[in-house]
Amino acid sequence: MTDIEALINELPQIVYKLKLTIGNSQDMMQQVVLINHAQEQLRNIQQAIAQELCSVISKGHSNTINTLSLAVKSLAIPTVLQVNPAITGNSGLITEKFGNPETEISLISLQSKINCWLEWGDLLQSIAADILGDASLVNQINLNINYPSLPIQIIEIENRLNIEKLNNHKLSHRQMLNIEEDLSNLQNRLNLVKNTIQNTQSLLTIMIALSSFCGKSGFAIEWLDDAHELIISSNDNFQELTEILNECDIYEDKINGFKIKIEEIKHKKNQSINNKNHATKQKYNLSSSKVIRKSLLIFSGLTILGFGGWLAKGQLIQIHEIGLNLYQENIAASNFKAALKLGIEASAIAQKPPHALTVWQQAASKWQEAINLLQSIPEGTSVSVIAQEKLVRYRLNYIAITKRAITEKKAVSNLELAEKLATEAKFFMETSPNSLTAWQQAKDKWQKSIKILESIPKSSSVYGQAQSILPHYKTNYAAINAIMQNRIQSVN
Repeated sequence: MTDIEALINELPQIVYKLKLTIGNSQDMMQQVVLINHAQEQLRNIQQAIAQELCSVISKGHSNTINTLSLAVKSLAIPTVLQVNPAITGNSGLITEKFGNPETEISLISLQSKINCWLEWGDLLQSIAADILGDASLVNQINLNINYPSLPIQIIEIENRLNIEKLNNHKLSHRQMLNIEEDLSNLQNRLNLVKNTIQNTQSLLTIMIALSSFCGKSGFAIEWLDDAHELIISSNDNFQELTEILNECDIYEDKINGFKIKIEEIKHKKNQSINNKNHATKQKYNLSSSKVIRKSLLIFSGLTILGFGGWLAKGQLIQIHEIGLNLYQENIAASNFKAALKLGIEASAIAQKPPHALTVWQQAASKWQEAINLLQSIPEGTSVSVIAQEKLVRYRLNYIAITKRAITEKKAVSNLELAEKLATEAKFFMETSPNSLTAWQQAKDKWQKSIKILESIPKSSSVYGQAQSILPHYKTNYAAINAIMQNRIQSVN
């Protein structure tokens, strides 16, 4: 096996570390260290790939593209299941993060995939910094991870209720009250999780909701993708946010079923008590029964007189409600179609990055418009369920695009700053050619501008521009450094 094949075989283990478990602050900080180490390994593999490509090209083959394809024909990324066989869930979600081991991939395509993994590592570190920098978020997460997960609590209550089926053990009144109280708390927690995921646009707020859902089981942020939304894992099971919401619906039905079961148990107990204390004797007062009969006659007469007017009024209300429902249905369908159209436009705009800042902002604006339309769709309409599912995905798309816009804005700003420092460096060199202090200032400015240019990510639209002027800046820095060294030696 060649060196590059050995490095590529390590990819699954490396990419597996590119996740952020939301939990204890100390553990999160340690994970940031692991993410940094994984990114460094990925950069080493990138360098090895670049050297391999250069080696192939330097051989002078007539058809370089075919040569590059042949050079990696025998290379295969091992399946993620070899890293951790316990990983389960939607295979598409796992493939989205790690890549498809059964698909032939060129070294150039692999370089692109590694760039995505590197950017993902940067995003995870940014999320970790945002959480660890907010004491209220840390406290809330610490509180959530002290409780069992929602699925486990559902199972526990189900087991407690099943005790009632045993002939030799009946639930006491106190036990029933405890179960009802636990169900109420569980319902409130479930509603909070579901409403937060559906209605918030903040990724950090979604993290808090997920920590409440998973509790002690914990969860890790695995991947964020336009096609599959936010992907998390809990107990090595990969899931999308939509799947979490579907589970919430299932648990909501279970909770309602538990409440019905409790009422049935109560009813049986009350019926048993009533049967023991039931009195069969009844007394009737003759005068009272005459009054009752007269009252019934009067009431029946009034009912006959007023029934016609009540019927007409009832029909009018019913007609009005039908018309209102039809109006809401039409508006909901129209808004849903408009939201889908905006989503398609936003996706089309963001295709084939990098893009200028205005492009990312335009895409984000369209996602926001689509979100507003989906939010306006009332419950009970034919498109309300699918609108809620789209809403979750659109919010995540909006978050992702907004982050790209922020990255692009910072990159443009850094390029401008680097150029400004370079201009100032030239000014010091031209206006004070004999001043060692001025030359030192110029040297410092060249050095800062070089570092800033090197920090501009490949995903930005100004990366190419930064790379094109970087050699010139490095040459100027090296030249001024050499001149200063000569002058210092000559003085000494």
